[in-house]
Amino acid sequence: MDQVPQLFDRLAKQEREARALAPWALKASGSRGRKHPEAQDELRTEFERDRDRIVHCTGFRRLMYKTQVFVNWEGDHFRTRLSHSLEVAQVARSIGSALALNESFCEALALAHDIGHPPFGHRGEWALDGLMHEHGGFRHNFQVLRVVDLLERRSPAYPGLNLTRELRESLLKHEKDEDWPDEFRPKPHRPYLEAQVVDLADSTAYDMHDVEDGLAAGMFELSELERASELWRDAQAAVDRRHPSFRDETDDAKLSVKRVANEMLKLCITDLIRASAERVAAAGVTSPEDVRAHGVMLVGHSAPMKAKVAELEIFLDRRFYKHAHLAELTKHAAATLRALFEAYVARPSEMAPWYARWAEQVGLERAVCDYIAGMTDRFAQQEFERLA
Repeated sequence: MDQVPQLFDRLAKQEREARALAPWALKASGSRGRKHPEAQDELRTEFERDRDRIVHCTGFRRLMYKTQVFVNWEGDHFRTRLSHSLEVAQVARSIGSALALNESFCEALALAHDIGHPPFGHRGEWALDGLMHEHGGFRHNFQVLRVVDLLERRSPAYPGLNLTRELRESLLKHEKDEDWPDEFRPKPHRPYLEAQVVDLADSTAYDMHDVEDGLAAGMFELSELERASELWRDAQAAVDRRHPSFRDETDDAKLSVKRVANEMLKLCITDLIRASAERVAAAGVTSPEDVRAHGVMLVGHSAPMKAKVAELEIFLDRRFYKHAHLAELTKHAAATLRALFEAYVARPSEMAPWYARWAEQVGLERAVCDYIAGMTDRFAQQEFERLA
């Protein structure tokens, strides 16, 4: 008689988490569950299910055509919200696994963290917030919760993706106490360590890729970056030690930039891991709840690296984010989204039928905002031209 193979199922994975993860790491077996109760999966942990639902949802696919900094049609090699989210997930997994945290949770949160962004990136967010000023405003952190709780459709049994309580709460980063949803009260002093990791992975990823994209777009020169950023110079020195004479002799400028940018990312990740490990050990936390009650954030750079990262971000703010080209994109986003907003409010039947019905439940302006926020850059532009 053939022997039935033994699978590495949910229970085996939960046992591995109990053995291998730090006491202060989230454990899937200890999840507070889902808003709409469901039977547990035979093979996957609760946080693995969260990750899988996010990867397969409509909002995640749309990130392919949503702006990170540059509009999608400006070039095939610039980052999009999708490629950014994948890079954040990679950085978060690297940090989380080294710190013996829950890697599946880190990955799920990283992949989900930007699916509330509207077309045209932060410029679209600013535009929608202004348009919704008298109707509750717009913040992408709250919008991501609306997406996963209400707007995604995957089951007739409930709205949204029905993610775990821990993941849903962790999507609400940087929110003030007065804006904190009653459902998640009392508001914790600090997020779970996994959520802290994703927050730092986010800024680490965009610092590196904005350097690459800014150089590729010609928004600043390499010589300016070298003068302005000690972190970049440190990365260059590390490349020179590893590949002597490479930078001096190569005529492949793109490869040279990529090699240094990758080294800069490594320096940041390594520092985050070491500094955070020391801070966690010194804090004396023994559980995820201890982390949430702690007075300060425990995941972060060492003081010297924090200063270098801040120096780089000052340079990017001055020479990249405030560039005249991006100022024009701000105007384009504002004009496009205002025209769409006004058109749909005046003629709700122009929206997809589901959103026209949605307006009966949440109000016309909020339904219009939800519809626009879910659009890709390309679809928003097409709708603008159709309705003009």
